[in-house]
Parts: sequence; C-alpha cells; structure tokens
Amino acid sequence: LERDTERENRDVWVRVYNDCDTQGSPWCEEERGSDRSMPWNRWGESAWTSGEARGMHGELELERVPVAVLRAGVRRDDSHRGGNGEGVLGGRKRDGPIIEGPVFVVKDNIDTDQIIPAEYLTLVPSVPEEYAKLGTYAMIGLPEKLYEKRYVEEDEKNTKYPIIVAGDNFGCGSSREHAPIAIGAAGGKAVVAESYARIFFRNCSATGELYPWETPKRLVDEFETGDVAKINFDDETITNVTSGKVFPLNPLGEVKPVVDAGGIFAYARETGMISY
Repeated sequence: LERDTERENRDVWVRVYNDCDTQGSPWCEEERGSDRSMPWNRWGESAWTSGEARGMHGELELERVPVAVLRAGVRRDDSHRGGNGEGVLGGRKRDGPIIEGPVFVVKDNIDTDQIIPAEYLTLVPSVPEEYAKLGTYAMIGLPEKLYEKRYVEEDEKNTKYPIIVAGDNFGCGSSREHAPIAIGAAGGKAVVAESYARIFFRNCSATGELYPWETPKRLVDEFETGDVAKINFDDETITNVTSGKVFPLNPLGEVKPVVDAGGIFAYARETGMISY
C-alpha cells in the first residue's frame, strides 16, 4: 500500500485529554469539521502536545499536530515530564535510554489470572475511564500470603513500581491481552523475567504496553520489592541501584521499536507497512 503523502504531511487539530490518573496518558480526537473520530486506541495511536500537564481530569486546548506525528505514536514536547522537548525521545513508554524506579518482585509461573483476574475482563481498554480502572486491578490476583505488598496500593490508581522483576514463565495461563495492558495502565513500563509464556510476550509488543526484557541470570534472588533499578537500553543492562550490582539483559531485538512506536499497528503505520 502506498502512503498518502498529502494526508501524512498535513496538520490536524487534536483535542488532548490529559488524565494524570493514568500517568498523564493522552487521548486524541481528530477534528474533521463537525465530524469527530472516536478517542484513539491507547496502544494504537497517541500524541503529546506542548503545554503543562493538568493535575486533574481535564481538557487541553486544541492544537495543530502533524498526522505523521500521531501515526508514529511519538511525543512532540515532553518538557513538562522532564524530557528535552526535542521530539522523539525513545518511545511512548520511555523518555530516553533509561527506565528507572522501584521494582516489584514476583516469583515463577505468575499466570494471567494473577495479573488480571477474569472478572475484570469486561473493562474495555480503548475507553479511557475503563483503561484507567483496569490499571487499578493489575496484579491483584497475587496471593496476599506470598505478596504482602500490593502492586497497586488500595485506594491508589497507579503503581509506584515501573519495573517488574520476575522468575520463570511469567504470563502463563490464558492468552488475554488485558494482562500487559493492565500493568501498563497502572504505570508499569518494563518486565525483566527469566522467561515468558509465548503469548504474553507477544501481547507486550502487540499492545505496546511493556518492554519484555529477558535475563540470562535469575534476578528474583538479586532484587527485593522496593529496590531501585535502572534499565539501560543502550548497554542492555539492569542495575540494582540499591546494591550497586549490574546484570546483563538479552537484547530486545525487533520488539523494541514496536513497543517504542506504541504497538504493532502504530509500528506498521510508522514504517509504511499499512496506510493511514
């Protein structure tokens, strides 16, 4: 399919809804005269516009944004989140080559029922309010006897753990794409696991919600929940900042640009595999 160059290069008006309860996640509508499209799918398209993030649910003013920017799922100006405001800074889930923050540690064979129980699968991720709600239930199926600390604390809407460190076979069980979406909706950015269930790994990249890093060394014995970790995308390492130890990660390969773009459809549009 050929790109529609004229359409790609023109600017469109977008209305950005800033929802700080979902890590400032934007939802865009394209203005076409009196006809408005539905809010764009969270993992299909997204865009950042300049302006200060609101500390509450609210609507930012209309701003003119190139279609190509929307298609790529990149940010125009990330200055209000600490970025350099120069355009593409790394990806939708990261500002540059580093993801840093406290880790949440889980053991082996964490299945999708533990990540997001079936009773919450009625929530529709493409609806902003339901996407945010889905995040509040992320990892809620973990047994409290084994995990006293919760991934998302009660009465909170976001997690304080952008990184999950897991053991073997993370994401096993039923093949529900809600699993990586729930973690991403809660504010999760990456999982570092000894291994993954195949479908969960694919859903991480397809939805663009999580970077599914694999490690040649078992790390659940090297981290404790609450330790600060730093993932370096350039060096392909994870550092336990608390202990000072550095561990290698297996390369993400072709998964990285897909997650950077915001998912498989955003990546396909960005690379010209499919038209707008």
